[in-house]
Amino acid sequence: MEKSPSAEKRMRCWHPRGLLCAVCLRPTSGFGWSRPQRTKRSGPYVWFCSISCQRFFWLRARKVQDMVDLTAQEEAAIRATLQPVAALIDTIGWQFPPSAWSQEQMLQLITVAIDGFQTAMHQAAVDDPMEVPF
Repeated sequence: MEKSPSAEKRMRCWHPRGLLCAVCLRPTSGFGWSRPQRTKRSGPYVWFCSISCQRFFWLRARKVQDMVDLTAQEEAAIRATLQPVAALIDTIGWQFPPSAWSQEQMLQLITVAIDGFQTAMHQAAVDDPMEVPF
């Protein structure tokens, strides 16, 4: 049985091709999650690579009303990032305001901050294997 063009078009719009998992950033596989409240926007608003990532997201979403506040792990990761960022600013010089930095120096600061945060989050995941589904 051949699909009608409208059914094929609907499938193309529904499937999350090219999107990344909301938990682990791997390519999605069709597992989605919608808000429990009805909105004008229909369909899932986040996608996942697996049922375990979907369940992890659902459990976290169920615990908190708004997911805008930082978790304790994220706050700890930000604090852990302070030392590498301060070390980089030491090499640049505290007497120079950021507006006087070169583009290369600013990009280096952003890279150090992101790498420090990600490293601390990965370490937290290793320390507490029950918290992360992968």
